[in-house]
Amino acid sequence: MAEQPSEERPTVEAADPGDSADSTVSANSPDPPDPAVDEELKRRLREAYLNDEEDALVVTAVRMTDDEVVVETRAPHGETTHVERFDAPRHGSLEECAEFLAFLESAGVSPLDLDDLVGARVPATFDPETGWRVRRAADRTTGDDAAGDDDASGSDPSTRRTVRSGWSATVEWVREYRDWVIAVLLVGGELLFIALIVVLFA
Repeated sequence: MAEQPSEERPTVEAADPGDSADSTVSANSPDPPDPAVDEELKRRLREAYLNDEEDALVVTAVRMTDDEVVVETRAPHGETTHVERFDAPRHGSLEECAEFLAFLESAGVSPLDLDDLVGARVPATFDPETGWRVRRAADRTTGDDAAGDDDASGSDPSTRRTVRSGWSATVEWVREYRDWVIAVLLVGGELLFIALIVVLFA
């Protein structure tokens, strides 16, 4: 007797209504925004923020090329670098490198302890258009003295210069026309005396 194949009925799994609802919602919902932020933008903003927060540069290297002293610096935070160049002494005189000596003074380093310059902080100001500018000790002293004089006198420096120039011009004019001034004073004095006599005895 031949065996009859058994009838295999396909099994149908009922779909979960919740899954279909989720797929429908996800299909109709917009794509979520990309949370990634450009790393270059973040780096530049962070660097600019930290540069504005600091008013100093850190010396990273000092070397000599030809007859110049090259000082490499960087911002305390970030990757901004700045290079300063100064004349080096060639004939054994410190007057030949006055700018470099002023730089050392700003950093608080002696010319005899040049190794201490690496890692030292140098006062500087940052301008978005021109970049970094090292502030010399003489600049800070002059600025403080000028501010103190202005506060003490309570007047504008331009006003003082105008008054001083006007007084100098007057003195020069009197010296040039001294004879005429004396003659006018004598004649004017005589006329004033005659007028006084007329008024008193008229």
